[in-house]
Amino acid sequence: MFGWAASGPLFHFSDTWQLVINTSTTIVSFLMVFLIHDAQNRDTAAMQIKLDEIIRAIDTAHNALLDFDQLDQKELAEFRKHYERLAKEARSDLRLSSSGAKILNRVEH
Repeated sequence: MFGWAASGPLFHFSDTWQLVINTSTTIVSFLMVFLIHDAQNRDTAAMQIKLDEIIRAIDTAHNALLDFDQLDQKELAEFRKHYERLAKEARSDLRLSSSGAKILNRVEH
């Protein structure tokens, strides 16, 4: 970068001189997209393995959820509805208890 800037007067700041840096930065940016994408894929895969291990290790967890990421959108929506119902029931149960009502009031307001 500094070499390119320093060589400007030598090339009289020509169009070719500008094209060199523009092309170089475009190529570097293009390659960085692939590097970032690869890093994100590895991070996601590692996180999925960790979550799978947590599910496997907890006795009350459903091991059927281990390949959850392989389900299609319709199946995921069905599971989402199931867990939303469970959450709604849990909040209802919590409202019935006096300590739960206090907690929910703090969370909701």
